[in-house]
Amino acid sequence: MKCPYCTFADSKVTDSRVVENGIRRRRECQRCGLRFTTYERIQATALMVSKQDNRREEFDREKLISGIRKACTKRPIPSRTIEKMVEDIEAELQHLGQVEVPTSILGSMVMERLKALDRVAYIRYASVYTDFQDIDSFEQAVKDLREDSQLPLPESTPTPIRRRRRRNTTTAARYRPRNPNSFRNDIRPEDSDDTGGIL
Repeated sequence: MKCPYCTFADSKVTDSRVVENGIRRRRECQRCGLRFTTYERIQATALMVSKQDNRREEFDREKLISGIRKACTKRPIPSRTIEKMVEDIEAELQHLGQVEVPTSILGSMVMERLKALDRVAYIRYASVYTDFQDIDSFEQAVKDLREDSQLPLPESTPTPIRRRRRRNTTTAARYRPRNPNSFRNDIRPEDSDDTGGIL
């Protein structure tokens, strides 16, 4: 395994871990001492991709990742998300059990996942994959995307009318405290002594 820093061919494995669909190995270059990570995956039966011009070529995982990354440029999409997307596509292709798959199916798989992940990346990829002939077809694709992304309006339910409780003014007035000064007006003359004091 060549070192990605100095291209020296000899490296030492310092750690190995089983990950999804393969093995992750941590390696150390025997010349420069720098460490790097490699992934080993099972090589299934070679899958061929048939082009629109009738050419056939072997399925290239890195080429597919590169195309998706270009569509996701400057978008908040982690590299691991793109790699996981390609892993899912590979698993689906293997599940089909076909030795040859047309680019139309492969492109549809990518677009289906990009549409759910990021609409801008989806339009970028679609602009290359679908080969829009004019601006009208491109605008139609954007319009369809907007319509698909709109959420259905919630069903309108009548809001119950809340009646305000009327205040019982009679009861409120009954228990309202009286003005202390008003008590003096209630004193009768016969309740006072000669000095004006209250008995």
